Amino acid sequence: MNISDFLAPADLLIDFRAADKKQLLQELSQHAAHAKKLDANEISQAIFKSEELGSTGVGGGVAIPHARIANLKDAFGVMVRLRKAINFEAVDGQPVDLVFLLLLPERAEGTHLNALAAIARRLRETQRVQELRQAREAASLYHTVTLANH
Repeated sequence: MNISDFLAPADLLIDFRAADKKQLLQELSQHAAHAKKLDANEISQAIFKSEELGSTGVGGGVAIPHARIANLKDAFGVMVRLRKAINFEAVDGQPVDLVFLLLLPERAEGTHLNALAAIARRLRETQRVQELRQAREAASLYHTVTLANH
């Protein structure tokens, strides 16, 4: 599964502003709800429930919040590059500036779970993450995150 299968250019937000983790996750939930015609409260509750189990701040300034959502038919992603890094209770204690929200169908199959693995692999690549931080426009950011290989 390719990241472009579940991330559209319109769902990539550059220089996004959020005061804190809670506000960010609520705003991303609203964006996803609007895009997929779902209930924003249902999405944010699922995301916060997932975060209670353990922060999805994976280190290196990256977070991958994710949840399973009823009535969602296909994996859906929203990627954000924050203007200013925020505390995300990441495993390494570092603030986060790159966030990839991933929503999966409630009964996610193997292909859907591959979506999470694809994002995690891509956002562990030091050079790729550096390029994401340096991209000047959303189109360049999208190309960098969805490009299979350099």
